[in-house]
Formats: sequence, structure tokens, C-alpha cells
Amino acid sequence: MSCPICNERKEKRFCPAVHGRICAQCCGEQREVTLDCPSDCPYLQQARQHERQRDTASVDRDAMFPNLEIPEQFLYEHEQLIFGLSFALVKSARAGRSLDGHTVTDGDLIAALSALAQKYQTLVQSNLIYQEATANLGHQQIAREVETMVKEFREAEQKHLGYSRLRDSDVLAALVFLLRMALLRTSGRPKSRAYVDFLFAQFPETQSAIAPPDAAGIRLVIP
Repeated sequence: MSCPICNERKEKRFCPAVHGRICAQCCGEQREVTLDCPSDCPYLQQARQHERQRDTASVDRDAMFPNLEIPEQFLYEHEQLIFGLSFALVKSARAGRSLDGHTVTDGDLIAALSALAQKYQTLVQSNLIYQEATANLGHQQIAREVETMVKEFREAEQKHLGYSRLRDSDVLAALVFLLRMALLRTSGRPKSRAYVDFLFAQFPETQSAIAPPDAAGIRLVIP
């Protein structure tokens, strides 16, 4: 039988995205482009093993907030903040699996992180709260989860220290760090979930919120 996508080549491998068999070429060309490839697809996993991680030269420089320097010391001093924000991304991505039938992609997390970083950059520079409105419900949900985590983090500091020492500039730097990581880990394909799956691997379903993971944890490498 012929491949149901191209209707030309012979079908050879099972594709869980179409619940049927397709040809190898369509699998390679349409993977995470038109096909919503599940994370456990063996062909997707094999492809990721052979893909080279993107470098900064392949990413839009302006998208990475190039004027913001994030020293390595910041990552160690604010490790719990980064873990907390990462957990918020994971929580929103898992909840988004059933939101209007939409599966959260790397692009969704990148868009939400970029919007939040722009908001905090404006807040830090001018003390004005500004956030461009978005009609995307998924991006709104991601942003709400992140903002809720920031609020809970400050409340936890207030409870244990008697005051909150978390600055908006710290939140900005943490958001930009996660944004840069996302931009470098995603494949860049429209339906890519490489970064989403990376975060899922760091936070199992039972992982708690603000405390860092007990397992390997996120590898803190400055992009």
C-alpha cells in the first residue's frame, strides 16, 4: 500500500501520529512539522539522538535578550528560583495537553517566556507594568503559572526570612536563562517538543514545586 501522506511511496513504518503506516521520507520530512509526534515515538527519539544541538548563531540574536548578561554565579545563587519557574512551565505544559485539544509545544513555551521577559524588562527599566496582550489561551495559561510561582516564591521567602529578597531583575534574568535554553534545545520545527520533553524528564509527575529535584536536576549551563 502507498503512504497516506504522499500517496506515492510505499508505506514502511508505523506512525502513531496518523495511527497508520507511512513512508520513511514523509516521516523524516513531516516529523514535528505537520505531524504531532508523540514523545515516545521511536523514530522521533532516534532522530533526536542524531540531531546536533542548535548554537547561538542559528538563533535570532534579538530573541535571546543579548544585552542581558547572566553570570554563572547567578545560576548558583538563584537555583531554586530557576527550578521553581521550570516547574511552572512543566505544570502548564502538562495541563495544556487537554486544553482545547492543543498539545503544548516548544514554541508555546518560548512565546510565553519571551512575553514575560519583555514585561519584566519594562518593569525593571521603568517601573511600569506592561505586557502585550495575547489572544492565545495556551500562552496565557503558561504565563499565569509562571506568575503564580513567582508570587509563591516571594511568599515563601516572606514566611521563612521575614521579608522577600527576590527582585524583579532576578526574575528577568531567570526567565531569560530559561528562554535561551528553550531556543537552543528546540529543533525549531513548528511542532517541536524537544524542550518540553527535556523539562518533563527533569520533573517527574510526583515532583514537588519550589524545592529542586532530588534526581539529576536541570543541567545549569549558560547558553
